[in-house]
Amino acid sequence: MKELAELQAETGEFTRVARSLQDAREMLEVFGDDPAAQPEAEASIGTAQSAIDQLEMAANFDGEFDTHNAIVSIFAGAGGVDAADWTQMLARMYLRWAETKRYSTHVVEESPAEEAGLKSITFFVRGRNAYGMLQSERGVHRLVRLSPFDAAHRRHTSFAAVDVIPEIEAGEELDVEIKPDDLRIETFKSGGAGGQYVNKTESAVRLIHLPSGIVVASQQERSQAQNRDVALNILRAKLVQRAAEERDRRLEDLRGERQANEWGSQIRSYVLQPYQMVKDHRTDVSVGNAQGVLDGDIDAFVWPYLQQTRR
Repeated sequence: MKELAELQAETGEFTRVARSLQDAREMLEVFGDDPAAQPEAEASIGTAQSAIDQLEMAANFDGEFDTHNAIVSIFAGAGGVDAADWTQMLARMYLRWAETKRYSTHVVEESPAEEAGLKSITFFVRGRNAYGMLQSERGVHRLVRLSPFDAAHRRHTSFAAVDVIPEIEAGEELDVEIKPDDLRIETFKSGGAGGQYVNKTESAVRLIHLPSGIVVASQQERSQAQNRDVALNILRAKLVQRAAEERDRRLEDLRGERQANEWGSQIRSYVLQPYQMVKDHRTDVSVGNAQGVLDGDIDAFVWPYLQQTRR
């Protein structure tokens, strides 16, 4: 039923494109001499063009995990409190982007920094081709701005690392087995707003996979059992990726080269001072509207990256 729904959604897009073009054609044929007909026809054609661009992008999602949901993790790097604030800004950017795509999101773990921002955050992005699109974001992101945390208002550079892996649902036919004896399960109290909202039970769960050393956590669900299921889901995804890398060295295809979370390793720079520009160093794509990018408009970087990697 899931596959059927996805196929119906795909064919439905083609039907809507054809309908937009047919509407424009009929309008020009019937009301060609009417000055009001031209803008309406152009609007229909513009709608079709936008949909065709999206279909062309979707045609590139032919990798093994491209159609899967995505698990996004962001970690503060060099830069102190500015890096923690930058981590929170990146999380907002991706959550806003997912909202524009009508993807559902779910934060499963976040670690607040001491002064401001986040040390790390992990969240799901669920929707067709979510992983295929977000894999372009994997790497170190660099921010240059006047620091709001510096009393002298000096320019600071900070870094945050973004990791994206495909969500692997239980029951999928993959060569990964999680044995109970290989897990160490730790529980702790979830963070809260304080006062009456403090979590008095140890509902948060941390899983340590002993053979691989992978550690995952979930703290946003209401019960320990729910957090355990979410953590297992993330662990399963990480193990699948690890198995793929060990099996046939698909590290370059799934993850890209892992870089240090500091100067010289960034895939993209976001400059807010002395000028505004966002530049992707892999594709040389530059966007002058930095605030628009931080508000979630990252498609200008996703599509060129897909074209480059699929070439």
